[in-house]
Amino acid sequence: MIEYDQYFGYQHRYAERYAGLPVAQIISSPGEPPPDSGAVAWRISASSWPDDSYDNVGDAFDAFDAFFERADASRVTTIVIGEWPDCYTETSAPIVERLVREAPRLPALRALFLGAISSDYSEISWIQQSDVTPILEAYPLLERFEVRGGTGLRLSPVRHAALRMLRVETGGLDGSVVRAVAGSDLPTLDHLELWLGVEEYSGTTTVSDLDPILRGERLPALRHLGLQDSEIQDDIAAAVASAPVVARLETLALSMGVLTDQGAEALLTGQPLTHLRRLDLHHHYLGDEMMRRVTEALPGVQVDLSDQKEPDEDEDDDEVWRYVAVDE
Repeated sequence: MIEYDQYFGYQHRYAERYAGLPVAQIISSPGEPPPDSGAVAWRISASSWPDDSYDNVGDAFDAFDAFFERADASRVTTIVIGEWPDCYTETSAPIVERLVREAPRLPALRALFLGAISSDYSEISWIQQSDVTPILEAYPLLERFEVRGGTGLRLSPVRHAALRMLRVETGGLDGSVVRAVAGSDLPTLDHLELWLGVEEYSGTTTVSDLDPILRGERLPALRHLGLQDSEIQDDIAAAVASAPVVARLETLALSMGVLTDQGAEALLTGQPLTHLRRLDLHHHYLGDEMMRRVTEALPGVQVDLSDQKEPDEDEDDDEVWRYVAVDE
């Protein structure tokens, strides 16, 4: 789960740490000894920008070549794929193809982030993704898979016996991706986090798309569920209030969206949530009284009600506007 940072917002390049490991760059300083290949997260990125803030590799395939020259690939457990040249016009398909082709050389890979790109290089909605299904098929022992960017993102239902964490950060998530997740057999998945976004940026996910996830029949190990950053957050909250999967969760995130008193009321009148260790509702549109009610109803739960928002009102046409945390 990515926390809001007052300087970087809801995005990180993971240039220093990822998945609990220090990040190693593929370009090293002169005389710098290579790190222990299995004890670092390798960041592979390339930029067409002549800027010292990015790795000095101008081609994605050159970046991969540099990685394989510097690292002992057989011991690498963690990879962060950052920006690639013109990632706002060129898709991730060649990178996916290279990762799939190199799978035999990366037998120890357990964690992969595809598209750890900050907004100073590309807004989240500009990142051109592709079909990521082949990655899950090529790495049956992968335990953690994260993707940033929903434009062009595709996924087909898969069976993956090792995956424990799946995170998808978007400003608009196509319903087909959610249906593919819902249709997958993921017996060990412990952490599922989906940023659903808005229709303006191709966010077409509906509550019915989420229904198999909320039933939880194919997610027996799920302990954290995040259905976040949605303009239909109230409808999602109402569905969660009676969802069978909730009884086995330890943490639940309905944050970053346009949750109002209506959605919070549904949560309070639905199934008990007192078994949760944490309920994340930050970035919300709840009133002060509803915030008090939620807190008092869940005395043993760590409830995050930070970042209370006020709707924008247009006096000319009586429109009320509420915004998700991440869209463009």
